[in-house]
Amino acid sequence: MNPIPAGVVGVGRLGAAHARLLAGSPAFELVGVHDRARSRAEEVAAALSVPAFPDAAELHARAEAVVIAVPTAAHHAAAVAAIAAGCHALVEKPLASTLEEADEIVRLADETGVVLGVGHVERFNGVLQAAEPFLDRPRFIESLRMAPFQPRGADVTVVLDLMIHDIDLVLTLARTPLADVRAVGVSVISPWIDLANARLSFENGTVANITASRVSFRTIRQLRLFQRSGYFSLDLAEGTGHYYRRRDPQEVGRVAGVENLVEPIPLEAPPGEPLARELDAFADAIAGRPTRLVSGYAGREALEVATRITREIEEFVHVVDQDS
Repeated sequence: MNPIPAGVVGVGRLGAAHARLLAGSPAFELVGVHDRARSRAEEVAAALSVPAFPDAAELHARAEAVVIAVPTAAHHAAAVAAIAAGCHALVEKPLASTLEEADEIVRLADETGVVLGVGHVERFNGVLQAAEPFLDRPRFIESLRMAPFQPRGADVTVVLDLMIHDIDLVLTLARTPLADVRAVGVSVISPWIDLANARLSFENGTVANITASRVSFRTIRQLRLFQRSGYFSLDLAEGTGHYYRRRDPQEVGRVAGVENLVEPIPLEAPPGEPLARELDAFADAIAGRPTRLVSGYAGREALEVATRITREIEEFVHVVDQDS
């Protein structure tokens, strides 16, 4: 099969990584990049020996697929333009700034028949893939995602900037309708919510506790999953973790130490970058093969829950202000 002509719209840090991987992928042929900052586009293009297009429409005319990695506020316009031009689109998370924008993107992709994916790259984290054979309906999920403050991404709340990764993971792991949302948050540095905690309850009894902060001194991306057969402790930043499988009670001795009650199983992530695995899934979807690509519908669902969390936080802050 011939490589798929592809381009990148928005070549900041993440977009440049996409461009690098597309240029080295046998599934794609990188035909060019576009960025509103002309000098940045030319810098990335020169490093990869491809054209820098001053107008995204020129890139759409050359490409069959595009990765959209512009700031969140520009996702809607960039995605609509690419899809209207007949390009398959992988839109970085979140899919859009609002549900109305997300709905229009999904509808347009359905009408034109193009592939629409959303860049929830954490699903392609190697340690999560290593844990999959042992997963059995986790009943309690706890995630902690903390990062130093970066001006990039600070044009939206931490819920859309960071927490949405974990929202998508929780929805994928729970696999049942959401029943209730409780959340609190606070603005620390930016005008938006910089630290948030959400408790999600699902109809089957599963509960998830999610914390995200962008005012940390170090990066932390941890996920713990508890199920009847044991629990997982995963470091998503390092790509390492363990599954602590509960031993058969008949085989446990009289000493009730944790080391006697569980069997630690190291989880080894497969080689390769999660972003590269995501692009491979994008190529599979375009070719009509089975794929792990996060669909536009799944991206829209994560955005809907993020919106509910944000609304809950805003209502909580309003009540606190009234009480004070």
